[in-house]
Amino acid sequence: MTTTELIPVAGGGRIWAERAGDGPPLVLHHGSVHDSRLWDRVFAALARHRTVVRYDARGHGRSTPATAPFRYEDDLLAVLDRFGFRSAELVGLSMGGEVALDFTLEHPERVRSLTLIAASAGGHEWPRSPETDAYAAALRGSDARRIAELELTVWASLGDRAPGFDVIEPMVRENAEARATAGKGHALDPDEDAVGRLDRIEAPTTIVVGDHDHPEIGVIAARLADGIPDARLEVVADSDHYLPLRAPGRLLELLLGPSDASSSAR
Repeated sequence: MTTTELIPVAGGGRIWAERAGDGPPLVLHHGSVHDSRLWDRVFAALARHRTVVRYDARGHGRSTPATAPFRYEDDLLAVLDRFGFRSAELVGLSMGGEVALDFTLEHPERVRSLTLIAASAGGHEWPRSPETDAYAAALRGSDARRIAELELTVWASLGDRAPGFDVIEPMVRENAEARATAGKGHALDPDEDAVGRLDRIEAPTTIVVGDHDHPEIGVIAARLADGIPDARLEVVADSDHYLPLRAPGRLLELLLGPSDASSSAR
């Protein structure tokens, strides 16, 4: 059975979440210009083997915009508490991976395992480039149209002929304005410098990156794999930043194991 909820969070907001399946808890967290549709092609299969929850981050999708400073990590904690998960497998992509990483450092007892897909990481310094400068300018100007254009060009680099673009394009365009404004309400913690504390991660960790993702995401993936004890690095073929929509079968194998992934695909 699948159920949805609006979960109260700090500042009077509400987080939209969907729960399905039975078994060990697994929570999915999307990136900064996304919403829970990012997981459309793996959610039902995961629910055959896990109690799986996906949710829209503050101001994205069907969740309410921020009206006061907030922390994405606190929202994730509210989701776990609402569903009564004492601990869960965490899966995060891009910004969602960064949030999952910071959450694991803050609440290690709540994390059974960690899967970081095309993740960013607090404390990693991005080199300047024309595309990063353009993105920063679009964010400063709250230019949602330009943010969407850059997202689809730089990050969905495999374009509209690769799987998943029918979900990617509308999702990005609808959430570009949220990207331009939601981050402005995110209260950054000076201790959120994850790259200097990677050796403290004790949860079993898998780092996943697509072979067509932005090169700097590959640099971050290698840095995470080197810094987190016993972390496993997996490079997925024929995928860009939108790996759950580009290569859902391979992601299911990594999350469930080959036999369970195969049975879920039937």
